[in-house]
Amino acid sequence: MLNDYLPILIMVAAVAGFGIVNLLISDLLGARRRAVGKADPYECGMAPTGTARMRLSIHFYLVAVLFILFDVESLMLLPWAVAAKSMTAAGVGAVVFKEVLAFSVVLGLGLAYVWRKGGLTWDR
Repeated sequence: MLNDYLPILIMVAAVAGFGIVNLLISDLLGARRRAVGKADPYECGMAPTGTARMRLSIHFYLVAVLFILFDVESLMLLPWAVAAKSMTAAGVGAVVFKEVLAFSVVLGLGLAYVWRKGGLTWDR
């Protein structure tokens, strides 16, 4: 049983060892000079304004989650689009097309619901 996983364990140990050795070497041999602005956060070449602990509206997070949700769901259509020709040749094209159509209808209904409830408006 161990013989099956031995190459994987060796590879994990090699990768971990490589990372640790690189960190140690850079810490030991790296430059130690401190500059005035070196530890400051970098924001597009401008001096940072405000605090990093700024409170945002919950609406910002809702729009972000909705974007990710619909983005990932629409991304699920890409493998189907790539394999559509081979599925048609295999004779299951109509069944898969109906499933993708049902998926798209549910996706559209979800988008219409969110839109109707005002989930996509910024000015609240």
